[in-house]
Amino acid sequence: MNSLPTRQITSRRLMRLGVILFILGLLTGLAIPMLTNPRMGLSSHLEGVMNGTFLLVLGLIWNKLRLSRMTMQIAFWLVIYGTYTNWATILVAAVWGAGSSMMPIAGMGYQGSSLQEGIINFGLVSLTLAILPTSVIVWWGLRGSDDPPAESTSPVEGSG
Repeated sequence: MNSLPTRQITSRRLMRLGVILFILGLLTGLAIPMLTNPRMGLSSHLEGVMNGTFLLVLGLIWNKLRLSRMTMQIAFWLVIYGTYTNWATILVAAVWGAGSSMMPIAGMGYQGSSLQEGIINFGLVSLTLAILPTSVIVWWGLRGSDDPPAESTSPVEGSG
């Protein structure tokens, strides 16, 4: 049985998942020359590295968030979905040689089938709908005073 509080467990989980995504981003970088759309592959590489770093940072600040347990669970699953979907969707586009009208620079000169483009666009829209609320939740969770909690002045403490 784990004796760590839930927030600490979630914090470590975010950091572990961040390192995994960072490594996946690095491996994607090695594969860029082999991808059908190398520019999209570069985008996937950068998304993996940046989103992995984001998860690491989020794990480091997780215990500082002032949020209910339910809100933290929602934020956790949204951020995991959003960050991994960001990397994977763009990697799939690179493998397929798809362009996606939503990524005109990385997709310039490339076009997948209607189904492929639809899958990629769904991934891009859904990850956006996950990451934006998560960012607002995290921002909200960091609200309040920056002052440390006041120390108790109770005469009972310290005696005894």
